[in-house]
Amino acid sequence: MNRKEFRDLASPAEAREAIDSLSLEGGIERVPLTDARGRTLVARLDAELDVPGFDRASLDGYALTARDTFGADEADPAALEVVGSVHAGEEPAVELEAGQAVEISTGAVMPDGADAMVPVERTDTVDNTGSNDGERTPLLVRTAVAPGDNVMFAGADVAAGERALGPGTRITPRDIGLLSALGIDEVPVRSKPRVGIVSTGDELVRPGDELDSDRGEIYDVNSYTIAAGVEDAGGEAVLYPHAGDEQDEMERVLRDAAAECDLVLSSGSTSASAVDVIYRVIEEQGELLLHGVSVKPGKPMLVGRLADSAYVGLPGYPVSAMMVFRTFVAPAIREAAGVPEPESATVTGRMGREERYGEGRLRLMPVGLVQRGPNAEGDGDAASSVDDSDNTPLVYPVDKGSGATTSLAQADGVVEVGPETDYLEAGESVRVRLFSPDVRPPTLLGVGEDDPTLNRLLDHLENPRYLPVGSRPGLRRLRDGVPDVAVTAGPIERDTDATELGGWTREWGLVVRPGNPDEIEGLSDLVDRDLQFVNRTSDSGLRVSLERALAGLADDRGAGQRELAESITGYDLGLRAHESPARTVIAGEADAALGLRETADHLSLEFIPLGEQSVRVFANPDRTAKASVRELETALAETSNEGA
Repeated sequence: MNRKEFRDLASPAEAREAIDSLSLEGGIERVPLTDARGRTLVARLDAELDVPGFDRASLDGYALTARDTFGADEADPAALEVVGSVHAGEEPAVELEAGQAVEISTGAVMPDGADAMVPVERTDTVDNTGSNDGERTPLLVRTAVAPGDNVMFAGADVAAGERALGPGTRITPRDIGLLSALGIDEVPVRSKPRVGIVSTGDELVRPGDELDSDRGEIYDVNSYTIAAGVEDAGGEAVLYPHAGDEQDEMERVLRDAAAECDLVLSSGSTSASAVDVIYRVIEEQGELLLHGVSVKPGKPMLVGRLADSAYVGLPGYPVSAMMVFRTFVAPAIREAAGVPEPESATVTGRMGREERYGEGRLRLMPVGLVQRGPNAEGDGDAASSVDDSDNTPLVYPVDKGSGATTSLAQADGVVEVGPETDYLEAGESVRVRLFSPDVRPPTLLGVGEDDPTLNRLLDHLENPRYLPVGSRPGLRRLRDGVPDVAVTAGPIERDTDATELGGWTREWGLVVRPGNPDEIEGLSDLVDRDLQFVNRTSDSGLRVSLERALAGLADDRGAGQRELAESITGYDLGLRAHESPARTVIAGEADAALGLRETADHLSLEFIPLGEQSVRVFANPDRTAKASVRELETALAETSNEGA
């Protein structure tokens, strides 16, 4: 198959116009009231009866004729006779005459002859034991009432013929209450756009199925994230089986989806590589409107028609797919479903650091937010150029590349950077489109070393976010003034004015298979024997301690540190998280790995100690009064006391 290059890239505006030209509306349907919440009415609904349909009492008390109470007060109450009672849900069996009252409950029908009611607490009854007419209770009314007092008249809520709800109303719980009161049990609403979702690629596996990493298999991320986005935008998501990279199979799955849905969304197989054939399917079996958009991420985007269905091809990388979906597709689904763009889904913040960009394309930049503390005084850290004189949220890029799903999980929203923008300055005001209206920025933003004790400490906080970037990068970011705290481990020099909150110690060394079958005793075995080793990344505090230990061994042997490092098979293979190297030992891919005793115990592995490390938590000096920082400091103190 010949490689086909991208056509001239369409502008974002042209991409929106192409999608708008596709008809996504699914028509009209009638749904029961129980399924109506969040749906959009397509016709006006008028009241066909009065609500309430009768004059009813608003309180518990006595129904009476207002004239009989004129002039009554605490000193000179009006005396009436109680001639019966009326309860909610029953028809009154009495008609009042002058000087009479009827006991009545809230919501009950006002009897004939009554034009007002008095609350029970403004009355007294008189003991009539021994009277000639024991069935009639004397009543003393200690206040005067006017006609209509404490009465809801028929039609006071909604009158017959009155406009109840208009077309375009998005039905809320209170609207459902109104419709229930009118006796309406089903309503005409816009049909939800039915959206078929097809993920392409032989490497995809559904979550829950067995994964074969040796074959390069990965779990399907896009089907589920896009389906959630479709539902959030007001559509109905339909997941179809994975389509492989073979054209006939891909065509079959896409045709099935097109026959059943208003819109088909595929992810993957949209670029210009030899195996990405989906655009050929659309060209041959439908109409391709555009291929390629001047946007980052998301350049390999397709828009077209397939049979009677609209079609949009999303890139395969999760971040690219979701950025393109949210920017171009979700608005079209909302429009078809009658779901408005949430007004509260945007915030204004200030860039926490400078961000350079000069590719000449619209950039959809995932970002996180962090709220500054109550003691921001305007000077901030000496190295930071961000004005802390207000408490506007700081905005920082969260971008590990289009293939990293955590770029979305660790972000709060998106900043659109125009193609004419070369860089964003630290402190520059930016508009952030939140991923959803209910997004809550983290109460605490931490960066630095990955550690199991830290994970437990964070459990004491509400909605924290921690980015395990390593000790050195954590300190660098703290100096830039964006995070609240940074966590370091090992012999790392602190070049910052940060405030130390506390810390703990951890034991580090080599993690090996249960029973230590290779009889590894220490670092010398890795140097002298043919053993496979897995290291941590160079930014890790564990890696720094290992390098110090290796330097000491080199001094003892009169050799160079680099020479010894090169003699260790796998020394330059560094994994990021504290459990990752140990799991390679479990998988049989390594004989030893750099790790912690706690990790070895957790994974039921053997541990060979090489030393202890101090782990320290430093706070941004401008955030020490922030509630979450104080809570973390308290949790640290409790941990220290437990370990004492």
